[in-house]
Amino acid sequence: MPVFFNPFMKHDVSDFPDVYVPLEQAQRHPSVVTAQDEKVGTNDLLPSDSKEVEAGKKSGVNYGATTLEGLRAEIENDVAASGHDSAYDRKSKVINKAIQDIGMGPYQWKLFCLCGFGWLADNMWLQGVALTLPQLTSEFGPTSTEVRYTTCATFIGLCIGASFWGIASDVIGRRLAFNMTLLIAGIFGLAVGGGNSWIGTCALYSCLGLGVGGNLPVDGALFLEFIPFESGNLLTLLSIWWPVGQLIGSVVAWGLIPKYSCDSDLLSCNVSAPGEPCCHKSQSMGWRYFNIVLGAITFMMFVCRFFFFHLYESPKFLLSRGRQSEAVATVHGIAYSNKRKTWLTEEVLNEIGGVPEGGSNEKLSRGEVVKRFFGKFSKERIGPLFATRKLGVMTALIWFCWATIGMGYPLYNAFLPQYLANAGPDNPPTPVSVYYRNYAITSIIGVPGSIIGAYTVDIKYIGRKYTIAVATLLTGIWVFLFTVNPRPNYQLAMSSLEAFFQNIMYGVLYA
Repeated sequence: MPVFFNPFMKHDVSDFPDVYVPLEQAQRHPSVVTAQDEKVGTNDLLPSDSKEVEAGKKSGVNYGATTLEGLRAEIENDVAASGHDSAYDRKSKVINKAIQDIGMGPYQWKLFCLCGFGWLADNMWLQGVALTLPQLTSEFGPTSTEVRYTTCATFIGLCIGASFWGIASDVIGRRLAFNMTLLIAGIFGLAVGGGNSWIGTCALYSCLGLGVGGNLPVDGALFLEFIPFESGNLLTLLSIWWPVGQLIGSVVAWGLIPKYSCDSDLLSCNVSAPGEPCCHKSQSMGWRYFNIVLGAITFMMFVCRFFFFHLYESPKFLLSRGRQSEAVATVHGIAYSNKRKTWLTEEVLNEIGGVPEGGSNEKLSRGEVVKRFFGKFSKERIGPLFATRKLGVMTALIWFCWATIGMGYPLYNAFLPQYLANAGPDNPPTPVSVYYRNYAITSIIGVPGSIIGAYTVDIKYIGRKYTIAVATLLTGIWVFLFTVNPRPNYQLAMSSLEAFFQNIMYGVLYA
């Protein structure tokens, strides 16, 4: 097995020997077999013409799960439910069935870790910016209020990055977008350590956000395309990487920033009077070392993705670009990596989805790809979410949760180090080492939240509904109680409880 992979290698089914098995001999997923066995003999699966039914019976034709007609019936049901019926949609659903039959294996678990890198980097850098704010004030001189525009600059980059990469991954491919997001974040993360002014540092953070912002939309979509439907709850577990990112950032900050920072009573040389002691760059290298370490970690995660793991291009993207044979080869590659078999061939795809005129594969133009992306927000797609009163209320509540959490998260977490540093006007400032230590403790306690959230969503009578309801309520209570008392130990307790339930809430919400 090679140590380094060619990340852009194209494949053919011949690259994966002993993987193919005819559909008639294939081992279908148990849920499919059960469903098909219950329907065998019904009008949903058999030809509508009574003569054809009789002919089928006489010839001994079996329309079960391991027949082409049985597979066609599965796709018909899925197409009817989705409301989209084209050759591309039918063939995409056939590929979904093939991946489901292959099941979870080493390939998906490796991808789980590599997609987790994106979630890790996302929160690691969100916390990295927050942990840097007090030191930017010390070195460059903006007030504790003005320095918060650093977070604003970062979020501008995040918004642009999320919007751009969400669309670009459908146009240029998941594989390139998957790797580029961490590469951009790693390069600009390292560059932040060399910022010579506050404005310049804000610009570098904004550019970093262009890469980091694409992680969640690209990594989440990519992961879902490669896992069986029954393993979809792993998207909830994927959120475990989110608090790990915060933990790494806070521990690195605790180890570097207090040791290599100016005394808290020194003003920036940009605002102090000439001749007075001030905070010089040479005395405030902690935040620079901190960002360089985070940039190096991000770049190493990119190296792991790019060189040590061969990511197959998304089969759905390949279908959309008319590269059907490569899409089939990708599924064969997954089966090969998992030491499983697959029944998927181009012939099966063409039987279900049809053979394009002229014998060439159907190809969606870039305009059609973009149109499909924005079609997710069309009236036809959003309207059914309000088809009934109960469904409409549920949709509105989920949107309300996203909106309020999206507002509350940066207002609390992005400035938490500043809150911990300022113990109130009537109390002396909290020592740098203490509030960075408290932040690290908060991050550690928050990690188990995602694991518990992934577990409780599948518990009967609790599920997603009560998990997110209780976690959201308790998160709000702890945030409110955080403001009651300025003592460091009290704030540590409240912020730790908030972090724990916040991660439960986020894990369910993202899934």
